[in-house]
Amino acid sequence: MLTVKNKIDSHQLIKVAEFRKDIRNTAPHKHHSYFEFVWLAKGAGWHTIDGKRYAVDPPVLFIIRKEQIHHWELEGEPEGYVLIIKKQYVDDSLDKSLQDILRKASIHTCLHIPEPGAVASLFALLLREWEQTLPHRNEVMEGLLKALLAKVLQYARADEHQRGVPTDMFQRFEALLAQTHVLKNSVAHYAALLNTTPQNLNAVCRRAAGQSAAAVLAGHLTSEAKRLLLYTDMTVSQIAAQLDFGDSSHFIKYFKRHTGTTPVAFRRLA
Repeated sequence: MLTVKNKIDSHQLIKVAEFRKDIRNTAPHKHHSYFEFVWLAKGAGWHTIDGKRYAVDPPVLFIIRKEQIHHWELEGEPEGYVLIIKKQYVDDSLDKSLQDILRKASIHTCLHIPEPGAVASLFALLLREWEQTLPHRNEVMEGLLKALLAKVLQYARADEHQRGVPTDMFQRFEALLAQTHVLKNSVAHYAALLNTTPQNLNAVCRRAAGQSAAAVLAGHLTSEAKRLLLYTDMTVSQIAAQLDFGDSSHFIKYFKRHTGTTPVAFRRLA
């Protein structure tokens, strides 16, 4: 039976730790609804993710999505960091760019970092903040996380450019969704803009982000709804219309299904 590991307490949404130095061989397993970023500065061996073997050739960053199955075959003593992020951590953030940048970073699986100083320093700073309970800790950690993910994307884009990899459909889908003033509550609408079918767009999203196209769209719609609820005087009906919902009752049910609360309750408690 496949093991499902949970390395983070139920009340935590983010965790930073040093990579365990006693890790060598592990059984195939997946994680309990979180992303895991593993940065290795030292170590050797293999890391298998969804059946594909990657050489552990530091400095290297592995990104394991919540639905992926992986295991380690390491030689010698590894050294590095582990960053665990639950989806709710990013969903709760009102910084849209943080949500976008995590989605883009999570497309990648294995990145070799030619100049590791900045990435290693950001992991170290994240660990230091996570271990302390200083004022404004959450704001500092969110800023450091955003900087780390942005730095990762710099290396990812450089690697893609070097290998001549074109921007894929998922990234173009994300770019369309980033244009919040034209958000439409329709996967078919975006599939048409991308000259593909809803079924193919759904398959692309599942391969790239482990989510359906509807779930990716829902992340953008609910984030925009939260901003409108917090920072405008628009009524629920007006927000529903702006986000392309046929009526406010549909929007209310949709918002509650994806956030656990109604729009009115979210506005009142914020």
